[in-house]
Amino acid sequence: MSKMKTHKGTKKRFRITATGKVKHRASGTSHRNVRVSQKRKRNLRGTRCLDECMEESVKKALGKYSY
Repeated sequence: MSKMKTHKGTKKRFRITATGKVKHRASGTSHRNVRVSQKRKRNLRGTRCLDECMEESVKKALGKYSY
């Protein structure tokens, strides 16, 4: 049986922290921001931690990049 391949789209969008949490960029920041309030744009800056219910599937998709 062959090895599990890393999902390249997931690899580009997520990173694992030293404590094992999954970091990602907030959605809704790339375009169509004219109608978004300044407060909302400000709060979308930086990175977020993924919910625990989704962490397992992302780590599985990352394969060897999840340790």
